[in-house]
Amino acid sequence: MEGDINEGSVPSYYREVHQAICSRTDERVQIGVFQRLLSRSALSITVQNQITDHVNSADGFLNKVSLYKGLALIALAQQGKPPSPKLLENFIQELPKPQLGEPKELQSLRLQLVQENPLILSLTLAELLMKDTIKVELIPEKKGLFLKHVEYQVTSERFKVSVYRRYSDFDVFHELLLQRYGYRIVPALPRKRVLKGVLTSVSEREFIEGRRRALARFLNLVARHPFFSEDELVRTFLTFSGSDVQTKLRDACKKLGDEFMTCSYATQAKDYLPADIQGQFASSRELIRNIHNSFQKLRDRAEKMAERSKENATDLQMFGKELSCLGSDETSLPVLASGKSPWVALKQAVKGLSVEFSLLSEKAVEQGRRDEDDVVEKLNLFLDLLQSYKDLCERHEKGVLHEHQRALQKYGVMKRQMMSATVQPKEVSVEQLESRIIQQENAIQAMELRNYFSLFCLHQESQLIFTYLPITSHILGAFVNSQVQGHKEMGEVWQDLHSKLKCLFGDSNGLQTPPLSPR
Repeated sequence: MEGDINEGSVPSYYREVHQAICSRTDERVQIGVFQRLLSRSALSITVQNQITDHVNSADGFLNKVSLYKGLALIALAQQGKPPSPKLLENFIQELPKPQLGEPKELQSLRLQLVQENPLILSLTLAELLMKDTIKVELIPEKKGLFLKHVEYQVTSERFKVSVYRRYSDFDVFHELLLQRYGYRIVPALPRKRVLKGVLTSVSEREFIEGRRRALARFLNLVARHPFFSEDELVRTFLTFSGSDVQTKLRDACKKLGDEFMTCSYATQAKDYLPADIQGQFASSRELIRNIHNSFQKLRDRAEKMAERSKENATDLQMFGKELSCLGSDETSLPVLASGKSPWVALKQAVKGLSVEFSLLSEKAVEQGRRDEDDVVEKLNLFLDLLQSYKDLCERHEKGVLHEHQRALQKYGVMKRQMMSATVQPKEVSVEQLESRIIQQENAIQAMELRNYFSLFCLHQESQLIFTYLPITSHILGAFVNSQVQGHKEMGEVWQDLHSKLKCLFGDSNGLQTPPLSPR
């Protein structure tokens, strides 16, 4: 398809757009710049995502032909045609011109992404959330040969496909993500099933539901990560419908290697780092640690509020049942109370009130569920990200830095051995020691490069955390909306109950509070 498009067959506008937005160091166009270009097309988000999927963006960049292909698809989509590469096959007429503005105006798109410094992330929270939305649904348990296992239906809004995965598939996917992106935020997986017999049937259902929610958060954070979202590992996990996804994932990881080996600027990472990178890292880490602590407390309070709504629902339900039981009591009145007693009529009235209390219970349940789904889940999503950043910092310190220090110590020992061998020959010759020292120097150099690349990635991941911070407004908005809706719905039922009491008992009986003691 791309072979059918060449520089000589495209309108001059295509070449002018390419010249305006391509990198100054080569002819490629960063995928982020192309996405900003797409946002000027007035096309729907769905169509924009379809066009992005159709262009080849290796390592986050488009070559010249891929850009031309994207421009052609934009123009065709603006004409109301579906953006399919098949439209470009055997295209005889001149490719249409997309409506994106003058090429000179488009130069600012490149400047917005600071193309010359890949250290800077310029994504917004809205752009991250727009990348994909993953749903994870529980499939009824299937009985294996010995044990039952849980299966999940994973649906990607971006790829428009559903696949079936077991927990072991998530486990392998997570392990390979850590191998490939050890210098990035890789969210943790929820724990495996606890030992059989420890959980009751109710608590096991709660455990499975909690794990389903956690797996959905994990996938959404991965699918929206600016460096994971275009990776073959992620695409394979979300779209491959074959019988052995784990083998497919391992094969893909072997072919790709880790990020340091495939990133075009990994060995130049030191050149992009600011002089005070260690100070910036320390201050960012401290700030994010404080944010983490505060959000944990917010989540704990939100969980308690959701739990109280459920407890309130149970109390209201039981209150209504007791009223119903009271009104259904068939015990006959004694003679002394059967004269002018209003008890028979009162029983019927009390029994009818149980309907309103049952409705109040339902509203309280809905309030608790809304708090869990809209507030607690958003808090947990952000907390998962913050915890993953903490884990990344520990990997940096215990992994790269520790390995580097050990290599330097080993190098020092070899140097001392060589100096000793030149004075007093031993079993190991000077030539052998020199060879080992050269090998160790090469290893140290590679570790230093990885150390700088690790700092480079840490700086970017810190920016990613700060990009996610506006989710606070989403959380507060969901919290306030839930409370407003819940209080409004329950207030309406209480008001109906208030009116019913007035009709049943009148103003003088049921609604006037009697004194607790004689005046």
